[in-house]
Amino acid sequence: MQEILSKVIIQVNERTYLKNPDSSELGKKIISNSVDMIDEKGFENFTFRKLALEINSTEASIYRYFESKHKLLLYLMSWYWAWMEYQLVFNLANISSPVERLKRAITLLTQQIRSDNNKAVINEEKLHRIVISESSKAYLTKEVDQENKAGAFLGYKQLVARVSEIILEINPDYEYPHMLISTIVEGSHQQRFFADHLPRLTDVTKRGDAVINFYKDLVFKAIAK
Repeated sequence: MQEILSKVIIQVNERTYLKNPDSSELGKKIISNSVDMIDEKGFENFTFRKLALEINSTEASIYRYFESKHKLLLYLMSWYWAWMEYQLVFNLANISSPVERLKRAITLLTQQIRSDNNKAVINEEKLHRIVISESSKAYLTKEVDQENKAGAFLGYKQLVARVSEIILEINPDYEYPHMLISTIVEGSHQQRFFADHLPRLTDVTKRGDAVINFYKDLVFKAIAK
């Protein structure tokens, strides 16, 4: 399945970039190396100057693709959520039971992501770590309303909406499906972070995947009729 997913062209909101980075080798190098550097150094320590040195190019050439590193982060987040939505659709295809679809959806939203495609422009495992540690910086800004109107967060909202619809298939009277799913997504990211850095704030163990199991338990208890 991973091989099939790796060949899919992910559509990213065009307002996150000035020139589509997927349209040239330089653009692809900008994206690939940005993911590597942000994963290693953190978003605060990442700059276009450092990126230009890494890819043997100039800051001016990077600014032809992205007007700021914030826009680059928006691009990466948009790519991630579009990629996740495609995986969701792919994994739930031809499954008639809404309960089984919801279980699979929760697993997809909360699991650790591993990348086994070394030739991909974006290393999904590294990008997942960036999403966990940096994604809130994409929307906890003064410009969030303007960027929201421009569709910068559409992929995330569509993913939450798809899973919310499954909840309403199981329990049409449940009042908080979007709130529940967005809480699962953000909460599971925090639990992954806590497990790696602040383990006394979580109950992650070596026995099974506690994050996946916890959120399955939470969701099905919450929506029980």
